[in-house]
Amino acid sequence: MLQGLYEKGVEMGKNIVLIGFMGTGKSTVGSKLAEKLGMNFVDMDREIENLTGLTINDLFRRHGEIRFRSEEGLMVKKLGQQANLVIASGGGVVLKSENVQTLRKNGILILLEANPEDIYKRVSRKKGTRPLLKKNLVVKDIADMLQQREPYYACADFRVNTSDRELNEIVREIVGIVHPLRNKNC
Repeated sequence: MLQGLYEKGVEMGKNIVLIGFMGTGKSTVGSKLAEKLGMNFVDMDREIENLTGLTINDLFRRHGEIRFRSEEGLMVKKLGQQANLVIASGGGVVLKSENVQTLRKNGILILLEANPEDIYKRVSRKKGTRPLLKKNLVVKDIADMLQQREPYYACADFRVNTSDRELNEIVREIVGIVHPLRNKNC
């Protein structure tokens, strides 16, 4: 996998784009990773909230998923033109191939994944803020959603599992992946 990215010419200034299902740690890991690498951190959902003046949950409730995905697509275009960012994408950003293509132009896509039980524990604390979660959510529901999204996650350049791992350990693994790519001399 590394060889393929070297051939693509990954260099300093490339974005690191964290993709994955809700509750896999994109925002938490992204913030710490950006700090460690001296990069700027952007949480796409927070940026959309700032832009629209609505929480993601309110945006879904008032205007629906189609409007949210439209806002998300615009944010992808904006961030895709910037450099040296760690981007915590929204969980469904990979559902549109044009989003993936835009983010890939100047980014390394890293899938954060976790087992359904860990995701359930993490998102259960925030059910009211997760618009795609139904009230009677069970672990099997998450497992089913993960299975449905797996073909979309295949776009990732790398996969990092966040289950049963400390934040610093996850960040070290990602630094180990991207450091040689960002510092190569062509």
